[in-house]
Amino acid sequence: MTLVVADGLGAACVDGVHVVDVGRASGRLERMVHTTRRVLQAARWLDADLYHLHDPELLPAGLALRRLGRCVVFDSHEDVPTQILAKPYLGPLTRRALSVAFAAYERYACRRFDGLIGATPTIRNRLARIHPHTTTVTNYPLLREFDAAPDWRAKAPQVCYVGHIAAVRGIRELVRACALLRSPARLALAGSFDDPALEREMRAQPGWRRVDAHGHLDRAGVRGVLARSLAGLVTLQPAPNYLDALPVKMFEYMAAGLPVIASRFPLWQEIVEGNDCGVCVDPGDPAAIAAAIDRVCHDPDTARRMGDNGRRAVFGYYNWASEADVLAGFYDRLLGAGRPRYQPVRSQPQRP
Repeated sequence: MTLVVADGLGAACVDGVHVVDVGRASGRLERMVHTTRRVLQAARWLDADLYHLHDPELLPAGLALRRLGRCVVFDSHEDVPTQILAKPYLGPLTRRALSVAFAAYERYACRRFDGLIGATPTIRNRLARIHPHTTTVTNYPLLREFDAAPDWRAKAPQVCYVGHIAAVRGIRELVRACALLRSPARLALAGSFDDPALEREMRAQPGWRRVDAHGHLDRAGVRGVLARSLAGLVTLQPAPNYLDALPVKMFEYMAAGLPVIASRFPLWQEIVEGNDCGVCVDPGDPAAIAAAIDRVCHDPDTARRMGDNGRRAVFGYYNWASEADVLAGFYDRLLGAGRPRYQPVRSQPQRP
């Protein structure tokens, strides 16, 4: 199996997966134009049995591969037409026009592929109206990255947010919540800002005194932040594209044995409150976020119990091993009898 990436980190072989790097793009336009062309060139050179595409900008590459008679699967992690409608840097008319145009192009391209995958049931239902060969494969975490049980003696008075940092992901509310804390908790940020102006704005806020900004971290660095934290935050704002999303970071917090402080979206409430593994709050209310942080800081026994519940839920259900056979079977149906069977990278459930 080969993975074609554009991260600029060079070629590698990880767990038997060969990584081909076509070079990091310097901006959004270069990524959409030149990176797509380089990815297509690498894909043609591979001469693979099946091509699995994840990024919307690779739709033209997928069409080119189909014209060459290759088996192509498009895996949609987000509802892109809806996501475009929430872009703050675009005007209302521009957002609407781009959303409609992309939806039309997505339908045109996806109808010509061999199969489609939705990362959530909502996305799958939308894609199923485009193509009959559609399934759901959820991006749950690999358990082998969370083998070690959490050591609560190593915890600091700290909560964490891991991932891309943006206004729509709730950074303003998190920093404001830090200014309202009654506990000694600090907020560890593991990720990069998407907007330098937003970063400057946040650093000027009173709550920033409680923030430790680590920038982008590798997997080992993220594990270190999780190991020291009392809870993981995923207080995304109620943008249409997030309401039915299943953020992998939420499940990674759970796998690491951390209680989750999450947005009060119905789907997320079903997971978090249904498994008693955290607290759901109004993501637009800094006071409610601060109260949830204070709660886990002042009551570590309850935090540990909720963290243990979340870890059991992930090791029992919300993990990649539960999805690997779904993907393998989908590949087999598309490739047909007599073709090489895909062997997924899997991680067997272990005791929390």
